[in-house]
Amino acid sequence: MTPAERIDFLRREIARHDELYYQHAAPELTDAEFDRLMIELRALEGEHPDLLTPDSPTQRVGGRPAEGFVTVQHHLPMLSLDNAYNEADLRAFDERVRKGLAGGEGAAPVVPAYVCELKIDGLSISLLYEHGRLVRGATRGDGVRGEDVTFNVRTIRAIPLRLTGEVPARMEIRGEVYFPRQAFARLNAERDALGEPLFANPRNAAAGTMRTLDPSAVSKRGLSAWMYQVVAIDGGDAGTEVPALQAT
Repeated sequence: MTPAERIDFLRREIARHDELYYQHAAPELTDAEFDRLMIELRALEGEHPDLLTPDSPTQRVGGRPAEGFVTVQHHLPMLSLDNAYNEADLRAFDERVRKGLAGGEGAAPVVPAYVCELKIDGLSISLLYEHGRLVRGATRGDGVRGEDVTFNVRTIRAIPLRLTGEVPARMEIRGEVYFPRQAFARLNAERDALGEPLFANPRNAAAGTMRTLDPSAVSKRGLSAWMYQVVAIDGGDAGTEVPALQAT
């Protein structure tokens, strides 16, 4: 097996074990066994720097802290959810929906059906993939423009650096970056021990972490991600749900 073939094998194995651990909670390797794969990959890439690529698992944490975030424009606006604080708000929403679905005069009234689900409350994120490789991660910002946080996104093990299977040449995936409860509790315990102010809630902590300029610091906090929508750019249907990409 050539160095290039071994490197490719290791990258695919590491990605497979990341998926088993972070998406299916079914690890096949111990931490030590997984670390040995990473050590071998780093060594081979060090010996053959021409084979190093941005989507390698070794590049999840690396590089110098950023001096600031670049503002980027979303291909399609990232809209936010509206709030309802009481029953009156819900009934007003229902009335607007019914009016919007109503036909012409004499048409039968439309009775909409609703699906309610829990929402992971974190920081909205947009992931841009080209030929299956992650090339950009951006915050929602004002919905039209957001901050380029690609280096921080790469540190989140639940986000694949490379997609498998048949994917469009260019596609955008959207979801939430959030703090699992255990990771949030650990973070606040560490801050308390250092005499630092505690984060008020996981949402604020996730938002603050993604705007940290040092990716190595972000990688230590244990963020995760839940992806729920594909926004097709080159090929495919916008709005498609992607359960295969959901990560916990």
